[in-house]
Amino acid sequence: MINLTINGIDVSVKKGTTVLDAARSIGIKIPTLCYMALDCFDVRTPGGSCRLCVVEIEGRPNLAPSCCIAAEEGMVVKTNSQRAINGRRTVLDLILSDHPKDCLNCAKNMNCELQQLAADFGLTKVLYGGEQSTYELDLANESIVRDLNKCIMCRRCETACNTVQTVGVLSGINRGFESVVGPANERPLNDTKCTFCGQCVTACPTGALTEMNKTYSVWQAINDPNKHVVVQTAPAVRVAIGEEFGMDAGTVATGKMVAGLKRMGFDAVFDTDFAADVTIMEETTELIERVTKGENLPILTSCCPGWVKFFEHQFPNLCNIPSTAKSPQQMFGALAKSYYAEKVDKQPKEIVSVSVMPCLAKKYEAARDEFAPEGVRDVDVVISTRELATMFREAGIQFDNLPDEQFDNPMGESTGAAVIFGATGGVLEAALRTAAEWITKEELGKVDFEAVRGMEGIREATVKVGDLDLKAAIASGLGNARKLLEKIEAGEAEYHAIEIMACPGGCINGGGQPYIKGDETILEKRRQALYNADADLPVRQSHKSPAVIDLYENYLGEPGSHKAHKLLHTSYTPRQNA
Repeated sequence: MINLTINGIDVSVKKGTTVLDAARSIGIKIPTLCYMALDCFDVRTPGGSCRLCVVEIEGRPNLAPSCCIAAEEGMVVKTNSQRAINGRRTVLDLILSDHPKDCLNCAKNMNCELQQLAADFGLTKVLYGGEQSTYELDLANESIVRDLNKCIMCRRCETACNTVQTVGVLSGINRGFESVVGPANERPLNDTKCTFCGQCVTACPTGALTEMNKTYSVWQAINDPNKHVVVQTAPAVRVAIGEEFGMDAGTVATGKMVAGLKRMGFDAVFDTDFAADVTIMEETTELIERVTKGENLPILTSCCPGWVKFFEHQFPNLCNIPSTAKSPQQMFGALAKSYYAEKVDKQPKEIVSVSVMPCLAKKYEAARDEFAPEGVRDVDVVISTRELATMFREAGIQFDNLPDEQFDNPMGESTGAAVIFGATGGVLEAALRTAAEWITKEELGKVDFEAVRGMEGIREATVKVGDLDLKAAIASGLGNARKLLEKIEAGEAEYHAIEIMACPGGCINGGGQPYIKGDETILEKRRQALYNADADLPVRQSHKSPAVIDLYENYLGEPGSHKAHKLLHTSYTPRQNA
């Protein structure tokens, strides 16, 4: 332990603790912009670039950045001296001097950390004038808007992209006043190996990185009398949307969300969970077939489009082992324009399929060419959880006062297995609940497979399924996915099944979710809420869903049938690793 004094208070911390964290341990808040930490994922930005966290340390002539200075025995620190406060104000003034002043119509308005700090410091005017950076917006992709005019060179996005996700698209480029963070040669994201996972958007403290807003397209569709507009909502959305309206993190707001969507004017409000149950039917059929034949193992889950694009770029030689099952979003879209279209006597082009997702990569996924048979997209518009909250506000819907209402049928019924898709390990657990019964031909006494749950980056479990010791692994975050795949390529690990989610923690931490601003307890509350919702449902295995049984008996045939393959499966494309 290290003993030091901060603002006259004796503090004892573990060796290696930064002065910043030592101060926080006794309730002293030191402002930061470049520093970001999530202990549950062992994520820390290098820090030290913004210089907002400077403090005075006795015996040192210069102000020191507290985020990257380790506490030392006997150190005497002042965080609130006039010199330290003036140093921070000067840094803020300089950042603001080269920052746009369009706060009112910025996508990060009221969520911008720079804006909040300017308010905290009472900065009502810009002291320094002069030249301002000018960059063209990067609008060339479906998912992420890059506005380098608002980049403050904090480099948090760089850490998210390179250290956490190991995608390697973003880095500091140019020199001096022209310095920004972006792809090499200032290429648009669409021309890179970006996975559009959105973790850079989550990390960005300003409006330099935001989602591509599609709310206007949804309003246009809803108000078009010639269109039949349906909406699906992903499992992770229901445990996060309430945060946008002052509800406690982890509140399960499914019923209010459905009520709000109906009041917005959608013709039908459905649940992505229905398609998640269908995903389990197809993916588990594929798993059992591969295990039986001993071919193309391990099977890799394919629900996450960020992960799919990652392996297409980074591991193209492994394109044969992921499941060919589409993601739940795309399965839903395909069924909405076939199965559901027949029920309501509509042509596919008359239906507008909208999805509400926690994920920005879902916007990219919906636009992939293979998901637009005969030029008609399976999913027409994707909006994030944050965008849905904006639409509720636009419509004057008081979310917290809404009653609880039910999803519409036939694509609104689902099981507990589908709900847990939103948490890392959930897809694999859902598959195990079905695979165990299909393999053994016996009822499970307990459907919970707790060995695959948790927030650790890589988890391994051996699950007894009849006479089979099924070896499974879960990777949370693309950096951890890389570690697993490199082991497989090197022949150092053998598994039957691997679940991979691009975002650390799974969809609960997707790039389109309400910003957690470093409060990782919010993620744990969202995760637990999904498992609570699962436990409360009467049916907790996908193959026992009455709606899914009816779908197969009266439309698809059996899992893995020709019709099921045509509608619900896909293939993957090795891509240039640029």
